[in-house]
Amino acid sequence: MDIAIVGAFGSVGRQLAMQILDERILDRSCTLQLVARHGGLSEREMFGMRSDLADAFADDAPSIQVCADAHDVSADIVVMLAGASVPHDLHAPPDRAALGAQNLGIFRSYADALAAQHRDVTVIVQSNPVELGVDVFARALGRQRVLGAGSWNDTLRFRRELASYFGVRRPDVAATMLGEHGGHMVPVWSRVRIRSLDPETVRAGIAAIRHDRPLRAFPDEIARHRGEILGRVVDGDIAGAYAALERLPPDVRSAVKPFFIHFTSGRTTEVATAHAVVDIARAILRGERTAVTAQVLLDGEFCGLDGVMGAAVVLDGSGWSEVIDTDLADDEAQSVRAAADVIRASIAAAERPAGAPPAAGPSAAG
Repeated sequence: MDIAIVGAFGSVGRQLAMQILDERILDRSCTLQLVARHGGLSEREMFGMRSDLADAFADDAPSIQVCADAHDVSADIVVMLAGASVPHDLHAPPDRAALGAQNLGIFRSYADALAAQHRDVTVIVQSNPVELGVDVFARALGRQRVLGAGSWNDTLRFRRELASYFGVRRPDVAATMLGEHGGHMVPVWSRVRIRSLDPETVRAGIAAIRHDRPLRAFPDEIARHRGEILGRVVDGDIAGAYAALERLPPDVRSAVKPFFIHFTSGRTTEVATAHAVVDIARAILRGERTAVTAQVLLDGEFCGLDGVMGAAVVLDGSGWSEVIDTDLADDEAQSVRAAADVIRASIAAAERPAGAPPAAGPSAAG
C-alpha cells in the first residue's frame, strides 16, 4: 500500500513524512507521495524536500514522488493536511466556522478528485475543522473509508496527562476522549483504567481530579483557562504560562496545552499530530484490528447519533469497520450529545453561503 500526504509542505506534513520514513511503516516497494499546490511555493520546494528525505533515509526508503494535482494522487491511504490552520491571533478565540469556510473548497476538490477515480482509497483527515473534512470526504467516498485523527490525538494527550498524574507510563492507561476535536471534547471518566493500579486507587484519584467539577462545564473550563494561559503569553510571561498550565487538572491541561504549544513554539503541534496519524496509518497498513478513537460519520451506531463525532472505532485494512458502543455515564452521554449539536451547527455554518442567515431550528443554535 502507498501513502499520499496532501499538504506535505506544511510543518505537520514534513514531520509526518519524516516519521513515516523513520519508523519504516512503508517498505521499499511502496510509494510515498508528497502532494503540493500547483504553481505555489510548495510545488517548487517539494522537490528539495524529496531529495533531502531520500538522502536521510536512502537505505530503507520507499519511492518518494511529488505531485501537484489532486487527480494525480494515486495512493491507497491519503492523509489530508492541506488548508488554512488556526491563525496565530492571541487576542481572538479560534473561529471554527470561519476556518471551515476557508477549507471547505479544498476538502471538496480533493474528495471529488478521489471519487472520480472510482477506486478504493482510505482518507485520514487531520486538517481542521476535522469534523467538516470527515463529513465531506465520507459523503464522497463512503463513510467507513474516512476517519479523522483528531480524537486519537486528544486521547493520547489525555492518557499522557493521566499517566503523569498517577506516576505510570502512558501505555498503562486506558482512557478515551470523545466528541469534538476542539472545545467540546468529552473525557470518558467512567471508563478510565490503569493497568498497574487497583480500581479503588484509580477511583480516588479521579475523584480528586474532578473535585465536583460537572462535565457539562468542561467546555467553559477549557475556554477560561485557555484565555488565562494565553493572556500570560501575550504579556511575554512564557515561564509563568507554562507553570500555570502545569497546575491545571489533567483533563483541562490536555485540552489547553496544544494552544500553548501553538502560540509559543512558532509552529503547530506538529510532532504529536503527526504521531497520531502514523499510529492510525500503521494499523491500516498492517490490516490490524485495532481500537482507536476517531472522527467518523455515524449512522446511529453510537448514542443514536447521525453525523460526524469522535467515537471509539475498530480499524481494519480499509478504514474502520465498527463503532465500539461504549457504555457511558449519564453526564458523559449528555456531553456527547451536546458536542454533536455543536459539530452539526459548525458544519452547517461552514457550508452556508456568505451572507446567508442561519437555518432555523435547534441544530443551528447548537
